[in-house]
Amino acid sequence: MELHGYGPLLLDGAWLTIRVAFASVALGLVFGLIGATAKLSNSGMARGAATAYTAIVRGIPELLLLLIVFYGGSLLVQQIWQGLGGESYVEIKPFVAGTFTLAFVFGAYATEVFRGAILSVPRGQIEAAYAMGMGRFTMFHRVMLPQVWRFALPGLGNLWLVLLKDTSLISVVNLNELMYNSRAAAGATREPFTFFVAAAIIYLGFTIVSMVVLQYSERRARRGVRQS
Repeated sequence: MELHGYGPLLLDGAWLTIRVAFASVALGLVFGLIGATAKLSNSGMARGAATAYTAIVRGIPELLLLLIVFYGGSLLVQQIWQGLGGESYVEIKPFVAGTFTLAFVFGAYATEVFRGAILSVPRGQIEAAYAMGMGRFTMFHRVMLPQVWRFALPGLGNLWLVLLKDTSLISVVNLNELMYNSRAAAGATREPFTFFVAAAIIYLGFTIVSMVVLQYSERRARRGVRQS
């Protein structure tokens, strides 16, 4: 496959895609844990906020959310800056907007994954840990966390694969990730098929590597667990 010297451009885009994906999943896990905790709390306000969060993500397309964050967020930041006396133009960078949007979406679905995983931990084990004198933090670290991670890992793995492909949406706000650079190379050479196939191969490579890592992680998480 002849790339006419645009191979490094695609690799640069692929590297930025990976950076966006990892940053998004790291932030999204935080959103997910907070959302799951809120849904399981005794506070009606917290449960309502978490329910609204997941409903918004389920009801609005990711592309539309990205545009709202990028343009609406830039407008909000500009108004705040002007209110503080600033005169220069301020905008949200595409990397920040894309990472936040993907994390926001990932976190909403991770909320349900974590909630299900937390509910899957037998209540008797938690009560036994408290009866043995464990504090809340020790109980969470030694009893809850290993099991929650094991229960949640398959679902989180699927969400990671979806997020990895959704990084291509950020090209609409001119971030030089893989899809954006592929389009640029296709336009310059007038060979869209070549560069879009090359991008597809790179995405497929990311997916295959991710699946191998996830399968290995799931096997490690199940070590010592008796299979029924």
